[in-house]
Amino acid sequence: MASSSKAKKKTVRLASGRKRARQDVKLNAANSALRSKFRTVIKNVQKAIVTGDKAKAADLFKTAQPVIDSVADKGIFHKNKAARHKSRLSAKIKALAA
Repeated sequence: MASSSKAKKKTVRLASGRKRARQDVKLNAANSALRSKFRTVIKNVQKAIVTGDKAKAADLFKTAQPVIDSVADKGIFHKNKAARHKSRLSAKIKALAA
């Protein structure tokens, strides 16, 4: 898959196509930001789990859940992927107690 800088840009002739292209740039930036935030909150919870701090991991997980859900609601990731991430993170947090 070619990155946006290497991809050949076609000039769109119709006004509606030009508008669509402008909107796509904005939507792509918003989706990229949300995707990055999703990955960041998951990494933060995983780091807390690795250190063994259950209280911190549980607190970070509570803040991560709404982010994961919002990304799934907006269709950036599938809802099952979001559910899988939440399930696996909560299982790892529960395993810290044992």
